[in-house]
Amino acid sequence: MVLSDRCHIWIVPPIMPDSVRASKPHKKMLKNRKIILGSASPRRKELLSLLGLEFTVELPSDNDETYPTDTPYAEIPRVISLKKSHAFTRPLEKDEVLITADTMVFGPGKYPLGKPKDADDAFKMLVALSGCTHEVITGVTLRTSKAIHTFTTSTEVTFKELSEEEIYYYIENYHPFDKAGGYAIQEWIGAVGITSIQGSYFNVVGLPVQRVYEALKKLD
Repeated sequence: MVLSDRCHIWIVPPIMPDSVRASKPHKKMLKNRKIILGSASPRRKELLSLLGLEFTVELPSDNDETYPTDTPYAEIPRVISLKKSHAFTRPLEKDEVLITADTMVFGPGKYPLGKPKDADDAFKMLVALSGCTHEVITGVTLRTSKAIHTFTTSTEVTFKELSEEEIYYYIENYHPFDKAGGYAIQEWIGAVGITSIQGSYFNVVGLPVQRVYEALKKLD
């Protein structure tokens, strides 16, 4: 059944033809392109796999994530994803698509929270996020041999008031030192501490796969 009329009226569609049942839109849209994920992140690899796409992983030669100090905060992840793309120095073949991304957590004051250096740093970050709404922004760059497309996706995440015991438990048992903002939404802290999200859940995990899927469909 499909939903029509702005999600208010249910209608029963005609029987789906066998030719449509057997089609693979995610394969057809790629036009025989070869996808390269320019990231070592196991989370991004897992998320991209959700699209049913075959891809390889190749890492950029440089890991420079600096940006101009006057960059608007919402543009920082896009700027870094673009730098990651250009750090991939070998020429792309005409059938290749390179995907790079950067996810950042911005606290209530819109200041960036990177990856915690140690347990004390992670504790400070989670205390700052406790009881507040913060923003997670991912910048994504898709590059071919003849074109570059970049975009950002933003999600607002709200934590309940976390107790010190909850924060210490999470840090001691999950060691979130490779996580921007000191937490992963898909782990224990997300299950017990996040009261709401506005936007893409997958964006918070590390890659807004729905936007990536739509961007891939529009590639020339």
